Amino acid sequence: MLGLKLPTDPRWANIAEKNISEILIDHAYCEQKAASTAISLIVSFPEYEELVTSMTELVEEEMSHFKMVHNLLKERNIQLGRDRKDEYVNQLLKFFPKGGSRTDQLVHRLLYAGLIEARSCERFRLLSEELEDPKLRKFYRALMISEANHYTMFLNFARQYGELETVNRKWNELLDFEAEIVKNFEEGKSVHG
Repeated sequence: MLGLKLPTDPRWANIAEKNISEILIDHAYCEQKAASTAISLIVSFPEYEELVTSMTELVEEEMSHFKMVHNLLKERNIQLGRDRKDEYVNQLLKFFPKGGSRTDQLVHRLLYAGLIEARSCERFRLLSEELEDPKLRKFYRALMISEANHYTMFLNFARQYGELETVNRKWNELLDFEAEIVKNFEEGKSVHG
């Protein structure tokens, strides 16, 4: 369903479980960054009314997810701490060239966001199936479904606003590029790495 070219090694979940505090901290910041991405799309592309409406709803949802993760951190006496660089995302953002038409910029940002949500969905599925803690398994199962919806929303908007054949070609090229990144980010101490 997600179309990812390289599935995550299932052993990632075992490593993640041993580093669950780090995973939860990273996850909290991922939710915050997802909300920031939605806000940025609203600010950058206010003329796309349907997009603005959906991004407004997404901001609320992502911040509710942040709150849920933050509550888990508090329950476990884990301090949120400072945000860390997300090397996976930093590498991913190197794929599309800077500049281009306004439509190209929008489509590229939508494709990046869709891919990040797809990978998060896949990783949350693994956590929902492999973690020993039943509360965390249930938590990640629910969030997996949300991430899948976000992935399809972003991809559908990219296809709506860009030329379909071009968007599909760029999406497949981005998937290939992302697969190469994932080969180097399987240590399990962050949601994407």
